Amino acid sequence: MAPPGGAAVPGLMERLRARIPDAHTLRQQRWVRWMGPVLQDPRLWHFSRRGIALGVALGVFFGLLIPVAQAPAAAALAVAMRANLPMAVVSTLVTNPITFGPVYYGAYKLGRWVLPASAESATPVITPTQGLPEAAQDEKRSWSERLSAAGEFLTGVGKPLVVGLAITATVSGLLVYALISAVWALRTRLQRRRRLRQRQTPPR
Repeated sequence: MAPPGGAAVPGLMERLRARIPDAHTLRQQRWVRWMGPVLQDPRLWHFSRRGIALGVALGVFFGLLIPVAQAPAAAALAVAMRANLPMAVVSTLVTNPITFGPVYYGAYKLGRWVLPASAESATPVITPTQGLPEAAQDEKRSWSERLSAAGEFLTGVGKPLVVGLAITATVSGLLVYALISAVWALRTRLQRRRRLRQRQTPPR
């Protein structure tokens, strides 16, 4: 009998667990450690359909929305919403040094397309190789310096980037949640049908 909320596919779950940080590793991180006893909630580490879908959606949302402190933000909301914490943290890597430029350029272009001409005329035009925040390039800088540099970058490109990021992050998060939930439900249904056929098939 499949567990409530959708049965986990053993092979898939094993591969996921092998590729994400375990509970002990995450609890040692300074940006998670401050939550203390809350991290003992088993729902934060359980591989359920809702937990995985919501955790990945939160990670993708914050990974696309903000240039720094993505993992702490995703972790905090995952704890508040009882989503899978490891998946929320890992999914913020949707933006990385390779994807950062194209994602932000695409979001900027989307924002310029959405905003009225009067709003976009007051903002500078950027190119894919221009304007990456220094905060995303230097991991050794303090959080305050990185946040300040990111703030200056966002201010410099104005409303189009902010609007584009908000739209991209929201739509992507919702789509990821819906897609994972649908695929999980489909695989669970197929597994149940397969087990039912096996029980109904007489042995030779």
